[in-house]
Amino acid sequence: MTDNTTGTHGAVLQDSAPAPDGPLVELRGAGKSYGNIRALHGVDLKVHAGRVTCVLGDNGAGKSTLIKIISGLHQHTEGEFLVDAQPVRFTTPREALDRGIATVYQDLATVPLMPVWRNFFLGSELTKGPWPLRRLDIARMKETADQELRHMGIVLDDLEQPIGTLSGGQRQCVAIARAVHFGARVLILDEPTAALGVKQSGVVLKYIAAARDRGLGVIFITHNPHHAYMVGDHFSVLRLGTLELSAERSGIGLEELTNHMAGGAELAALKHELAQVRGVDVEELPEEGDLSAPVATSPEGTP
Repeated sequence: MTDNTTGTHGAVLQDSAPAPDGPLVELRGAGKSYGNIRALHGVDLKVHAGRVTCVLGDNGAGKSTLIKIISGLHQHTEGEFLVDAQPVRFTTPREALDRGIATVYQDLATVPLMPVWRNFFLGSELTKGPWPLRRLDIARMKETADQELRHMGIVLDDLEQPIGTLSGGQRQCVAIARAVHFGARVLILDEPTAALGVKQSGVVLKYIAAARDRGLGVIFITHNPHHAYMVGDHFSVLRLGTLELSAERSGIGLEELTNHMAGGAELAALKHELAQVRGVDVEELPEEGDLSAPVATSPEGTP
């Protein structure tokens, strides 16, 4: 007998029971083409609960396209996209959100001049009273926002302050807490540390780890291998729309991850030519054979 439950945004969802320890989200040979342009091809990705999956790549590597497929903004044109081991094809971001997939973009979708509590419930405001005299339940929204932020370790003295007065790192953390409150099981973070300084980046990384510890599957999109290695459990490197590397933390070091991210294979192939250029130190470059083949491993204890 099927059990129907109501989602966080009022949609009636079919209760799906994922396999124990199975991935919450999985891509199998997924790709996306825009006419004759192939933006993504043959990408395999698994996102497990309580783990941070880092997707790295330079500009134009396909990170944005990957986000759009998983978040329901665009549909894949090849391969499979599974949620809780069931094939899906989202047509809107709302469908992805109803299945527990939330995306925090770089612009955070906040209104700078609105208070923190109002931004926390933006688009999902709580109301009270009979229709047609319903009004905002401001007291309950403030209390809920404060509780949820504190659960994530975020303590703000004044929830009435405009969210635009917070630091970039604090705004990122509010957006993360908001996604967790509204039922996110998979949290996609689009370059959350790209425009932040060292200290604020550390704050955001702290809350990424907190989200993982609360059992969420986190997809951390970044071009910074150092940030990725601080919190990541699995690393996938995209290059020109294809998966160049897929490795567990135990199977790769920071230096090798950095080399893959920085195009080490191309630099290694040019090592002899670069050695002829004055002022270029090639001693630290890897050998071509060390980086030519991608690494592919599976999480321990998973199929």
